[in-house]
Amino acid sequence: MYPKSLLYWTSLASLAVARSIPKRNEPAPLVKVVDEHRVPGMYIVKMKDSFVAEDVDHTLSAHMSSAKHVYGATSFKGFASTLDDTAIESLRANPHVDYVQEDSKVHLFDYVTQENAPYGIARLAHRNNGDSNYVRDESDGEGTCVYVIDTGINVDHPDFGGRASWGANFADDENIDGAGHGTFVAGIVGSNSYGVAKKTQLLAVKVFRNDGTADGNNIIAAIDWVAQDAPNRGCAKGTVAKPVARCVAFVAVASGNDNSDAENTSPASEPSVCTVSASDENDGKASYSNYGAVVDLWAPGNNIESTSYQGGSTIASGTSAASPIVAGLGAYLLSFEGSRDPVALCDRIKELSTQGIVGGVAEGTTNALAFNGNPSG
Repeated sequence: MYPKSLLYWTSLASLAVARSIPKRNEPAPLVKVVDEHRVPGMYIVKMKDSFVAEDVDHTLSAHMSSAKHVYGATSFKGFASTLDDTAIESLRANPHVDYVQEDSKVHLFDYVTQENAPYGIARLAHRNNGDSNYVRDESDGEGTCVYVIDTGINVDHPDFGGRASWGANFADDENIDGAGHGTFVAGIVGSNSYGVAKKTQLLAVKVFRNDGTADGNNIIAAIDWVAQDAPNRGCAKGTVAKPVARCVAFVAVASGNDNSDAENTSPASEPSVCTVSASDENDGKASYSNYGAVVDLWAPGNNIESTSYQGGSTIASGTSAASPIVAGLGAYLLSFEGSRDPVALCDRIKELSTQGIVGGVAEGTTNALAFNGNPSG
């Protein structure tokens, strides 16, 4: 049964009398939607908040009396109706109309699947081991930026699809990745074939020279630069840095590859970062992975395939292959679920994780394997 307010509106619509309609300077906006989501011919007409039932005129009366829905029980005032171009222009000229919008289909989940995906990302999308499909929401990290503080990125690698660019170089005068580690990490975060967040923007911040060495003062300068750049970068859904500390952005760091307690490793021991250890293909602790109370999560780190700085792909193992999976997951969740501060985002990833599944985890170490929330997982 319709609320009395709607019945009152409809009654007045049928009794509307002729009156002069005030003119507006500009037509009301016509809001269009993506073609694939459009409901053909159906429009939602939003009335201004100041609109009252007594404002119904003959034009509105004709449309409201044949409308599929008339809204008024809540703060949203308006109606949904099938309209042609003439009716749309007439309504846009009405001073009581706030806007006219094409109706669109709403999907409960817009999940997409990458079949026969690399093990690292396929494992992220399922509670149990053994499935080779990477299932995720189509938002895919769109609107986010990931700073890769490493050896640089081969930004011309085709698997980045033009989404990788140079941010800053604190190592040398060559904007190239001469060692390969940064390109490999960036590929796990967001490449088309091997990445977790396939629509994120990837920013190279080079601190390691081609021989794999870096000066501590340059690393600090890079962190400072990211802190200044991130708020002005225009990443509407948020930023992720790998690695940066102190809540400049969400931070995922490797626990280390010494098979020892990560509390003695920096920056893994920094409390504001999300510290990641590596699991193997059988959901066991990778033999080299660090452990301990500072570990927040586990993610696949053994035999991970990703982009090579020389083109094509390569395979490597280590906690620095596991942590970019979580960095990419952070970007994915920022895009899919909305903004969170860095600590809250790490907490959200831990909340989604699969508990108690990693074998061989030392007592006192979190046993939580990263999971992206795939509802069919």
